[in-house]
Amino acid sequence: MAAILELVVAVDEQGGIGKNNQLLWHLPADLKHFKEITTGHPIIMGRKTYDSIGRALPNRRNVVISRQTDLRIEGVEVADSLTNAIALVAHENKAFIIGGAEIFNQAMPFISIIHLTIVHHSFEADTFFESPSPITWEAIETETHHADEKNAYSYTYITFKKR
Repeated sequence: MAAILELVVAVDEQGGIGKNNQLLWHLPADLKHFKEITTGHPIIMGRKTYDSIGRALPNRRNVVISRQTDLRIEGVEVADSLTNAIALVAHENKAFIIGGAEIFNQAMPFISIIHLTIVHHSFEADTFFESPSPITWEAIETETHHADEKNAYSYTYITFKKR
């Protein structure tokens, strides 16, 4: 049995996801949403994404993909490829790909569901995520939120299912 792979990503209105290996914004509501979706499930990320987070995320099995064969990180499993990372979580019911751009691109053929947050603002970005094609992906849920005292930007959650 293979884990169902889901992808979680937040983009600005131009598809930007980061700059200089950092997130472009701070939206507490989106961080809470991410935590609700991924808690209790394995998360797979590239080493640069792990470095930008700076720690293993609690209550989740953390798998980091790195070409550094001698890399050891406390509380994290290290795999040398996306294929091997997926193999590590194959017995789980589902796992989440959480970044970065290179891992997203490699993972797309294996993804069943995309959890996309669109932040309604444009930022200066150097890393992008391509919008899901309506030919391949169907939006099955949409939820829009307005900026408030804790969240500086309006945002929309869209869940896509592979057709």
